[in-house]
Amino acid sequence: MLHSSFCRRILCAQAFVLISLICHSAVRPGIEVLEGRGFEGLVGKKVGLLTNPSGVDRNLRSTIDILNEAPEVNLVKLFAPEHGVRGDIYAGGKVTDSVDPKTGIPVYSLYGRTRMPSDEMLSGLDVLVYDIQDIGSRSYTFISTLGLVMRACALNDVEVMVLDRPNPLGGNKVEGCLVEPGFHSFVSEFAIPYIYGLTVGELALLINEEGLNCGEKGDQKPLKCRLSVIPMEGWTRDMLYPQTGLPWILPSPNIPYPESAVNYPSSGIAGEFRSFLNIGIGYTLPFAVFAAEWIDADALKAKLDEYEIPGTVFRTIHFKPFSGSNKDVLVHGVQFHYTDYEAAVCTLTQFYVLQAVNELYPSHNPFLNSDAPMAMFDKVCGTDYVRKTFKTRMKVEDIKDYWSKDVEDFKRLSKRYHLY
Repeated sequence: MLHSSFCRRILCAQAFVLISLICHSAVRPGIEVLEGRGFEGLVGKKVGLLTNPSGVDRNLRSTIDILNEAPEVNLVKLFAPEHGVRGDIYAGGKVTDSVDPKTGIPVYSLYGRTRMPSDEMLSGLDVLVYDIQDIGSRSYTFISTLGLVMRACALNDVEVMVLDRPNPLGGNKVEGCLVEPGFHSFVSEFAIPYIYGLTVGELALLINEEGLNCGEKGDQKPLKCRLSVIPMEGWTRDMLYPQTGLPWILPSPNIPYPESAVNYPSSGIAGEFRSFLNIGIGYTLPFAVFAAEWIDADALKAKLDEYEIPGTVFRTIHFKPFSGSNKDVLVHGVQFHYTDYEAAVCTLTQFYVLQAVNELYPSHNPFLNSDAPMAMFDKVCGTDYVRKTFKTRMKVEDIKDYWSKDVEDFKRLSKRYHLY
């Protein structure tokens, strides 16, 4: 009986793994769909490619190599966003024009002396392909680069082709107010919510058709380019990244895991206070924690538990960052987890933490004691209302309605551009 029961458990486990693999292997990213179509839309054209290490198929073949090795495709130029096409430039480092050592194709930097392709860079191109794994948050710079590329291509009559990929936050979560006039920047280029609930292909369609592509500072005439999107196959809006079955390749150094993309909008705004709280940068949990040398971890957890924040739980944590401002210093705080992702308002998590810290340690006021310029905080929020209102009492209830005021209208608007 024991042997029979054990065998049944093994068979059930094997069946579960097989079913999981079948269910989780359904998603095909845009590059695979494009290849399956015989590179339709690129044949007979001179092609440029904007990508980074996250542009791969499920077998980890780079889109650079796939296009370069395809006899039907004439790949003649590469364009490098922040961190470079091969990911060899660390956060904030300037990317320079170069030659890709593997293919010998010239690489033009879009994160150095210019963020928008020049006429010379685009000269001779028929189509510019975009293939980068998005993380679903407005302040990450890759979508801003895409917008500037679309503007430049509109001016030079070059088609833009976006190879679509999953939004790791899913396709239903929308949070944050729209970027307001005067607060557009490279970290808030479009008048969209902080979490926008669209794939990068859907987002490209929306900003192109709705006249949202108004330049880095949002003060230029909107331009519309010739745009095509190669959609995925098998993706649904309720999927988080682990459900896709696709390998995760970090799109930048501090987004090493799929859950890092979920954590980023939960703590990244608070990270604009620089050394006020450690949010895991310089440790193994980027964007997943809030800690400081002077915090009592148990007291902070208890205070946060009092709030009964929907879908969110906290645990105490103590660690020594191995780089950054708290290098080799033991810090104390909390790690957050989402037990009900749909119920959680991820972007408010950091504001609840700031509220709790203020209640426990009112002398540690980040708006008074941080050495960070508040202009960047406002740019990331897309408004100065959040800063001006929140700092008066440090209460989430004072900003939550304003923060969510544009969500339903944007959901209705963006639904027009859903591909899935």
